[in-house]
Amino acid sequence: MERKGRFSQWLRRPRSGAGGDQGTGAGAGGVREDLLMAAAAAGFPLAPAAHPSGYGCSCDRIGCPTPARHPVSFAWQTQATTDPDKVEQWLRADPQANFITATGIVHDVLDVPADAGRMALERLGAAEVEVGPVATSSGDLRQGRMLFFTATRGTPDDEDEWWPCELDCHPETMDEHPGLRWHCRGSYVLMPPARLPGDGHVGWVLGPERPLPDPLSLLETLTDACARFAGEDQDQETAAWPMGR
Repeated sequence: MERKGRFSQWLRRPRSGAGGDQGTGAGAGGVREDLLMAAAAAGFPLAPAAHPSGYGCSCDRIGCPTPARHPVSFAWQTQATTDPDKVEQWLRADPQANFITATGIVHDVLDVPADAGRMALERLGAAEVEVGPVATSSGDLRQGRMLFFTATRGTPDDEDEWWPCELDCHPETMDEHPGLRWHCRGSYVLMPPARLPGDGHVGWVLGPERPLPDPLSLLETLTDACARFAGEDQDQETAAWPMGR
């Protein structure tokens, strides 16, 4: 109850822009730590990730293609934990670090363009469908993304009933796959609050204290919203570049 109250109180605070400061401003370190620790307490497995450094990435890779959007360690899948002592240790070692949460263990994430996500949220609310935690990102990919956290598909008895994310695309290639992405086993997303180069950030719309819904209860609405916006984009391109006969 205390954790739920803290998230609800924080989410009602006035914010400077879409998605809020999410613990990115001066003096917000305590809020950010509280949010990360509460997310771990809610069962989200966390592992440290890179963070912005100037206009680039804190990692040692020259010309990092995904600055501040990737785990620090290649062993992130085994490293991810909900142990508050371990998370606190990572925070103390690098207070600026972003964190990823590994999907396919406790939760999956349905990842859609932000415009489609906003439309889907309205439709789901009108239909009184229970929505779980929702986060939004801006600044990292063209027009942002919206992340719908759901219960995981896990490891079904029938292995044909799931697919690894490698069959879709890797987390760092979302700019090449603008439609819906289902992050499941073998994938991850940035855990809010997270900072991205420039003014980009990842922040909560609906906090992680909410129960995780069945992904299938959201999937049709999300895919319909993605299809609508994909169709509008195609129509705009056709209008801008009419085909000759």
